[in-house]
Amino acid sequence: MTRPRVLFHVQHLLGIGHWQRIVALARVLDRIGMAATILSGGFPVPEAVAGGGVEILQLPPARAGDPGFRTVVDAEGRLIDESFRNRRRDLVLAALARFKPQVLVIESFPFGRRAFRFELSPLIDAAFHMTPRPAILSSIRDVLVTKRAPSRAEEVVATIEHAFDAILVHGDPDIIALDASFPLTDRIAHKLLYTGYVATNAGADDGISGTGEVVVSAGGGAVGSDLMHAALGARGLCSLAGAPWRLIAGPHLPDADFAALRASLPGGMVLERFRRDLPAMLSRCLLSISQGGYNTIVDIMRSGARAIAVPFGSGDEDEQRRRGELLERLGVLQLLDGKALSAASLAAAIDRRMGRGDAPTLAVRCDGAERGAQIIADFAIGKGRASDYSHLPVGVGRRPIEPRQPVRE
Repeated sequence: MTRPRVLFHVQHLLGIGHWQRIVALARVLDRIGMAATILSGGFPVPEAVAGGGVEILQLPPARAGDPGFRTVVDAEGRLIDESFRNRRRDLVLAALARFKPQVLVIESFPFGRRAFRFELSPLIDAAFHMTPRPAILSSIRDVLVTKRAPSRAEEVVATIEHAFDAILVHGDPDIIALDASFPLTDRIAHKLLYTGYVATNAGADDGISGTGEVVVSAGGGAVGSDLMHAALGARGLCSLAGAPWRLIAGPHLPDADFAALRASLPGGMVLERFRRDLPAMLSRCLLSISQGGYNTIVDIMRSGARAIAVPFGSGDEDEQRRRGELLERLGVLQLLDGKALSAASLAAAIDRRMGRGDAPTLAVRCDGAERGAQIIADFAIGKGRASDYSHLPVGVGRRPIEPRQPVRE
């Protein structure tokens, strides 16, 4: 018997959080008997493979050409051109025609990824006119980048009303609701489905790494060099100079920067590219220092780790800062302005954070992969409608975070 098919489209431009969320959903779908295929438009992430029966079709990769996301470049670092756009569009449409999915899930769009309308608009239009028509869903994180022009939000609403059956919001409205970052949420409220936060699957855990350590992580790493270098200098200036430190640079930190970090690494510090067991490490760490991207924040909330976040922000990219501000008010973490980042400012932030107690116990939904996959599966078999889930209380599936165990110093 042919398994119902779900086709995902994901385009990560700088970090890898978008890709990891989609992979987590696809893994669960595969586990519950659905066929999942991911059209991946970003650079490959070999350190974080999908595994299982999930099929990944790698499109000609594209990434942000600058930290402000003003340009998009190809694998050779060249600005994408009409030839590139046409090739990608044709590959995306061919995949839709080949797989004939029951559900099409598009990550970020129409809230983001406007630079890829050249393939996403034709993809949505083709799916909309297929017989039978697949359900068309958007998959977004809890906090969106601010839309400076009111016309952009209106455009998003119009696209959703015309073509999308539902919006999967991968967050918990009791923690952060979408209206905190999208001004016209009330206009699309009837299509919003909060899944809870999507926690990435941890890799094999040795049960030791992270214990009593300061863990400094930069997510994908493409813009993590400043944080890594600040951590190198901060260790000798703060109260945790005697603790072991572990730097996790990320798969996309440029090789030259990684080599420079390794060359200047003092004793008592470990440098690594990527750790699949980062969630488990944070549950044992003395302190987490990160940029505060979605995946790391979810791991921090689940583990109850003491945390400092140094949000990345360039141009209009304010998502990490806005999430950090909301969570700082809840006592989940302490923020350090990335524009003021230095070895001295980081050391001072460390001493302030360590002078306070543990993070508060927080009840938060982190079953987003499971609940999101089930919603997608319901749409695949023709039983899904946004209104079908409106009766579910916000707290369904909620579990409290267990208080972290004190570290003996």
